[in-house]
Amino acid sequence: MKKSSNPFIRNPILQILQSKCKTLDTYQQAHAQIITTGLILHTYPLTQLLSAILSSTLPTSLSYALTIFDRVPNPTTYIFNTLISSILTHHNHHGQRTHLAFSLYNQILCIRAIKPNSYSYPSLFKACGSNPIWVKHGRALHTHVLKFLDPTEYDQFVQASLVSFYSKCGKFGVCRYLFDQISEPDLGLWNSILSAYNSSADDTGSSMEVLCLFSDMQRGSKIKPNEISFVALINACADLGAFSEGIWAHLYMVKNNLKLNRFVVTSLIDLFVNCGFLEFACQVFDELPKKDIFCYNAMIRGFATHGYGHEAIDLFNKLLLEGLAPDDVTMVLIISACSHVGLVDEGCELFYSMRERYGVEPKLEHYGCLVDLLGRAGRVNEALEKIRAMPMEPNAVLWRSLLSATRNHGNLEIGEVALEHLIKLEPETSGNYVLLSNVYADMNKWEGVKRVRRLMKDNGIEKAQGMSVVDV
Repeated sequence: MKKSSNPFIRNPILQILQSKCKTLDTYQQAHAQIITTGLILHTYPLTQLLSAILSSTLPTSLSYALTIFDRVPNPTTYIFNTLISSILTHHNHHGQRTHLAFSLYNQILCIRAIKPNSYSYPSLFKACGSNPIWVKHGRALHTHVLKFLDPTEYDQFVQASLVSFYSKCGKFGVCRYLFDQISEPDLGLWNSILSAYNSSADDTGSSMEVLCLFSDMQRGSKIKPNEISFVALINACADLGAFSEGIWAHLYMVKNNLKLNRFVVTSLIDLFVNCGFLEFACQVFDELPKKDIFCYNAMIRGFATHGYGHEAIDLFNKLLLEGLAPDDVTMVLIISACSHVGLVDEGCELFYSMRERYGVEPKLEHYGCLVDLLGRAGRVNEALEKIRAMPMEPNAVLWRSLLSATRNHGNLEIGEVALEHLIKLEPETSGNYVLLSNVYADMNKWEGVKRVRRLMKDNGIEKAQGMSVVDV
């Protein structure tokens, strides 16, 4: 049997460090053993000690690790990389940790004997992409990659981290350019570019690009897709309503024994809901043994979208019994479900209790659901009062919802108030004028219809043409 080239791999002290240490006292004992045996003078045992401390739940883990590091006379790039990666992986709760990681990276640049390598960058790019404040530092870091790394040194992790970074910044052109420079992308890189386009899949072109990229991956390489690949593909199918492609993806995963985890199942639920197959969505939801809040949200949305408000409420109650905490999205969906089936009192109770009972602070979207709920029930005066009493500035969506309600219930006075605010917020949106014009027409107020059309003409507003998308 071939022996490991690392003489420290089976060292009993390091094995104890990794498996037995749980408290500060046990870490200190292991630390003392590493010092007395001279292991502290070697890079690998030292990095194992730092990694173990930083990955622990000790409240003083960061300060303890930095104290050890400060006493290292000649730290190598490997030690710096270990410290940077561990800090960002286990302690990146806010910008101070990112600042500390960059401070360590700058120390590498200041030491003549060492320089950054391909392992220095992936965790830093990930941190920059996760926080908008650090985006500019990520771009500067890209120039360092070009400066300090020879093209032959670029490993797939650096390339994947760059692709992922630019996708999170919304720079999809740069993201695609970088990907196209790679001659033989591995599965991680394919998943990075698929996820990049998937993250902007509210754009139809991006969803189509996911389908094209997935096809290229199958045709032009020997790479086999995994669960992450299929999450991006199925999400794109859900956005496009591409049912046949989504069904193919589902069958492929089943035939190839890929795990239908909660991320895949959430995507499948969205696909089946968007394509009108609620029974399929229920089936995959019920077959998932361990569900998270995202799975529940997707299924509640399915019930709400198809008008099954009572089923949505039952599922919401089941979610609570499972011990899961509803989030912002859950509350939007459940109040919306109540709105669609006329459960006004239930929806209002959920809205007014969401802060105290579930710890969810009402946001603009929640007020929008409440206005829609009251407006559909004909309580437009109450809806207007809620808009005026909001702690934040109402947006065009709320006023348009109120305007739609005035058409359904014939309240011309409030409709004019709603349009007045909409014109200020969206002066060039023709649909707002058309809505009020329809309110006048429904009430046989033809002078009002002429006045609205004249107002559109004076402001140079033309009615937008309707458009449809058909999957052929």
